[in-house]
Amino acid sequence: MSRVRRSLALLVLVPVSLTACVGAPGPTAIELYAETRLASMTLSEKVSSLLMLHHPGTDAATLRSFVDTHDLGGLILMGDNVPGSMQQLSNLTAALSAEPGLPLLIAIDQEGGAVSRIPSDSAPGGEALRDLPLSATTESFASRGSLLAQAGINVNFGIVADVPAGPGAFLYDRALGTTAETAAERVAAAVAGETGHVQSTLKHFPGHGAAAGDSHTSVPSTDLAYDDWLTDVAPPFQAGIDAGAGLVMFGHLEYGAVDAQPASLSPRWHEILRDELGFDGVSITDDMLMLKHTGLPQYADPVATAVDALAAGNTMLLYVLPQNPAAEGIDIPTLVASLTDAVDDGRIDEDLVDENARRVLELRRTLSLTGASPTDTAP
Repeated sequence: MSRVRRSLALLVLVPVSLTACVGAPGPTAIELYAETRLASMTLSEKVSSLLMLHHPGTDAATLRSFVDTHDLGGLILMGDNVPGSMQQLSNLTAALSAEPGLPLLIAIDQEGGAVSRIPSDSAPGGEALRDLPLSATTESFASRGSLLAQAGINVNFGIVADVPAGPGAFLYDRALGTTAETAAERVAAAVAGETGHVQSTLKHFPGHGAAAGDSHTSVPSTDLAYDDWLTDVAPPFQAGIDAGAGLVMFGHLEYGAVDAQPASLSPRWHEILRDELGFDGVSITDDMLMLKHTGLPQYADPVATAVDALAAGNTMLLYVLPQNPAAEGIDIPTLVASLTDAVDDGRIDEDLVDENARRVLELRRTLSLTGASPTDTAP
């Protein structure tokens, strides 16, 4: 059956099958759009849509070509992508999406304070907000979210939900709270502030604070028990999910009492996020090259690690690539082909790829409708 015929058949059959049970709600317009679009995609296109990559530079045509050539679902902007003015940045992002009805996910790390890609963001973040009233967190992230939306950025990797162990801990100056309780209330406030402006991202699940070390150069580990994680580490993530965060970023962190694998490569941690915390949005890894940079032999092959990460349940894989990806052992077409081969031979569940490609399509479609929610019925 051709792609067009499959799409038409799906439009006819899906409403019937989903409404066959008495009282069962029918699919929303966004869900129908995603299902129809998914039916027309090749496996390679589905896998490519689960990649969010970085390419240096501020030339919009070059970045657009990079996105289109590789059929990417997302692009992360780093400091080297930010031109001299907000108007220039807005012009750049406006040129990146081929289809207005299915915008590219355009993300940035804009926490405020220590991590700020956009210099004009003067609102406090992290450590500074801990000494201010709770309302200041909402106001700060509302200001930040508005600034990003004006610049054409629709995803912010900006909410640090980690609970640092103490003043000397990694991320101490970036975290929104130093206890589970204070972090949880500020994480929820930050999500509330960004709502209506950008999609919020909670990081670094399941919590960098309990795992000592810098995940840019090592795999921080902890023997913290699962029950202790639930009370001492999980609350900020739960609060952010309950507040409506659309994305959760997985850290390359090892909680040995739960799984010997880093959480980013762990099916168990993905089950916990989905089944225990009730998250149904887009999960994304931290930069996958960080694992390679640990120097540990089990992560030396970036393609093998990518297969493990997608098989574990990540919706999207994030790569902060240099100008020449080959310098990091990455060839993007080879990476996509290797992932599709892993689906074909059963190392990656094809249903999982479909499920995650659908999640990405639904998020992108939602972003095309200004102020829209997933229940809107726009065409």
